[in-house]
Amino acid sequence: DGIFLSNGPGDPFATAKYALKTIQDILATKIPLLGICMGHQLLSLAGGLKTVKMAQGHRGSNHPVLNHEAKTVEITSQNHGFCVVNDNIPQNIEVTHTSLFDQSIEGIAFLDRPAFSVQYHPESSPGPHDSHYIFEKFMKLIKDHQKLTS
Repeated sequence: DGIFLSNGPGDPFATAKYALKTIQDILATKIPLLGICMGHQLLSLAGGLKTVKMAQGHRGSNHPVLNHEAKTVEITSQNHGFCVVNDNIPQNIEVTHTSLFDQSIEGIAFLDRPAFSVQYHPESSPGPHDSHYIFEKFMKLIKDHQKLTS
């Protein structure tokens, strides 16, 4: 019903050597897709964005992230040493979340298919459940997709 690209360690570009074609194939099917942490980085690479190694990664909880859609700040938990580069963003992708520490991209959404991702860990509940809506949003995409395909 939907595909979840989970978190994981390492260099997203090195992992993309094995996963990029599969993720692009999934995107082409328009099956709902959600990525978190490494999954966010891989989805971004599949969409034509780039990643870079950070001088200092984001580690621990209490990382403030601006949610551009809701115009709110979320307190997040993070553990990554790479980030998505904020240049040459394709027209079919919008930046949905930004780090308030360093302005790095913390979330994207595809405008032409049901796919989105966040850099942080919404499953870890660092704030007062600030990010649980991510999973509700994903479930809504799945339900909407089921209505379209049934």
